[in-house]
Amino acid sequence: MTKFKGPDDFSHRQPACTGVLITNLGTPDAPTTAAVRRYLAEFLADPRVVEAPRWLWWFALHGVILRIRPPRVARAYASIWQESGSPLMHLSRQLADKVQQECSKQFPGPVKVVLAMRYGTPSIQAGLEELRKANVQRIVLLPLYPQYSATTTATTFDAVSKELQTWRHMPELRMITHYHDHPDYIQALAQSITAARQTHGKPDKLLFSFHGLPKRYLLQGDPYYCHCQKTARLVAASLGLGDDEWFVSFQSRFGREEWLKPYADNTLKEWGADGIQHVQVISPGFAVDCLETLEELAEQNRDFFLHAGGKEYHYIPALNDQSVHAQMLVSLIAQHSKGWPETDSTVHRESDQERQARLERAQQAGANK
Repeated sequence: MTKFKGPDDFSHRQPACTGVLITNLGTPDAPTTAAVRRYLAEFLADPRVVEAPRWLWWFALHGVILRIRPPRVARAYASIWQESGSPLMHLSRQLADKVQQECSKQFPGPVKVVLAMRYGTPSIQAGLEELRKANVQRIVLLPLYPQYSATTTATTFDAVSKELQTWRHMPELRMITHYHDHPDYIQALAQSITAARQTHGKPDKLLFSFHGLPKRYLLQGDPYYCHCQKTARLVAASLGLGDDEWFVSFQSRFGREEWLKPYADNTLKEWGADGIQHVQVISPGFAVDCLETLEELAEQNRDFFLHAGGKEYHYIPALNDQSVHAQMLVSLIAQHSKGWPETDSTVHRESDQERQARLERAQQAGANK
């Protein structure tokens, strides 16, 4: 029999609160083989991430991949690890803190922002538990994935849904599934590119590099590829770039099957060999910098381009914890929480006197909290 969480799921004494659960993919707890193996075991076991017969994939994952891959990935993490820990974790926390500050300034009622990771720690279960104890009655779920994919956004909802099935008192839930074409997001990316050009000059090519995905996922209906193309097109239009000044590619493929093309590493090798001298690269699919941007894009792909004959290569950082990024996310939260008393000033919010009167009525009816 299911044991539902309580008894503090609901309180007449505690003010109602709106919660914002910001999620990101996750990161190992340390740049070690053991920590990476634990992380990859959870990540790669997700059927949303790897769509393959479970029995066959289990043998491949535990019999081969988790024996071979963790040491190499751990070395890559060690090359970017900072005193504050994993860049993805540190930057995600910094961004969540700024979103909390902006929510406290902009919204009329209490809004609690909590960060969780789909894989690893802090878990989505732990994040939701923190919100539950704060007496949240409404939750906005905000995965830090601008472009929707079943491998990222949908699996986040899976984890949230699984945890909420154990709650006796269910909150109202709204989910932000994508923001790939949000005007503030496009403008923030354009500003980052403009700043890079002011520092490093105008490149011969601007490369938009998005995380890859098996091609069959696109053919089966995943809209990720289309979202990536639209993001790049809108940013290029905002900057007034000609068609020959920018290009879209995909990075971080894994395994032997065909992934979304063109591949970023092959593109950069070809450009270097073809005489293109100066390239700037941005990866709009990542809200904050992580292994795939700091090690793969900023280091590995830079070497590919320069060794092939290129002269200048500049990686443009993710939006990270910039104030403009936090403000853009708060505008998304406001858009998706309209009609809620803590975030919409046009909606009546219960006063302390009204809450006290409600408590007294509940006590008279036999409630003990």
